[in-house]
Amino acid sequence: MPVPHDIAAETELWDAFATSAFDADAEPSFCWTQYRGHGPGPELLGVPESVLEIGCGTGRALAHLAQQGIKATGVDLSPRMVQLAGERWAPLGVRIEQGEVLEWLAADEARYDAVYSVFGAAWFTDPGRLFPLVRARLNPGGRFVFSQPPAIPGAYGPQGMYKGGFAGKAMFTYRYSYRPAVWERLLTWAGFTSAKAVVLDAPTEGHIGTLLVSVDAW
Repeated sequence: MPVPHDIAAETELWDAFATSAFDADAEPSFCWTQYRGHGPGPELLGVPESVLEIGCGTGRALAHLAQQGIKATGVDLSPRMVQLAGERWAPLGVRIEQGEVLEWLAADEARYDAVYSVFGAAWFTDPGRLFPLVRARLNPGGRFVFSQPPAIPGAYGPQGMYKGGFAGKAMFTYRYSYRPAVWERLLTWAGFTSAKAVVLDAPTEGHIGTLLVSVDAW
């Protein structure tokens, strides 16, 4: 059953997050996991000439790719984050647009060699609606890769998630968590091939790992 996303409220939430998360002095960087210098890098995207990051946040990953000569486009729900990241990385040629990802993808007419999400929109959007839209935006042979925390055992599907602690104004969104095999099945149903979902162990034993999912468009 679909969960009741309130886009206006979620926009406010991510605007509040932007205030604390954006660092104007941070350098471009690309990492799929939540641990600095851990895990694979952008090579999982193949050798794209163009990329789209959904839920691009601070834009540091896009900036890293732009430095390699890749045409880098991002979309994010937060107007504040889009302003901050857009201004910061514009000199590198990065283009960041504001929008709700499902509506934005449905309206976009461009195609990309790779679409990706690092703890971004692929974590916070209904995959049954998101995945077909992503596939439609990929060039033949394109790749879709995303990462997020793995599901807590026994806690699967859409789940409410408060942001900013448990006191004060109730600001929340929904995240989507599944076992790796279920992610692979959802992608197959959306028309993707060669779906592979794995959980990377954290660099420290007993710490939270990272779910990493990659798939080919055709």
